[in-house]
Amino acid sequence: MKQQMSLEDAQDLAINSLVFLAQDNELLPRFLALTGITADQIREAAQEPGFLAGVLQFYLAHEPTLMRYCEATQTAPAQVQEALRQLPGGRQEDVY
Repeated sequence: MKQQMSLEDAQDLAINSLVFLAQDNELLPRFLALTGITADQIREAAQEPGFLAGVLQFYLAHEPTLMRYCEATQTAPAQVQEALRQLPGGRQEDVY
C-alpha cells in the first residue's frame, strides 16, 4: 500500500516548484500574468493559504510545463498531483 505524502513533504515540493518557477525567465512572466501578482509580491503571497496549491495548479494546468519541471527535478508528475491534494486549497472539495 502506497504511503500518503505528508503535508510537510507537499509543502517542500511546492516550495521547490516555486523556486524553479522564479528562476525560469520564460515561466515566471507567464505565472505572474496568470496570477496578477508582481515579482516583488511573491514572497508575501507565498505566506497566504492556498498560494502553494496555486503554484502546483499552474504546473498541472499545462502538461509541457509540468513535464519540464518534473524532468529537471526528477519528480514524478503523480507526486505533484499528490502534493496538491495535501495542501490547503488543493483538495477538490476545497474548490467547490
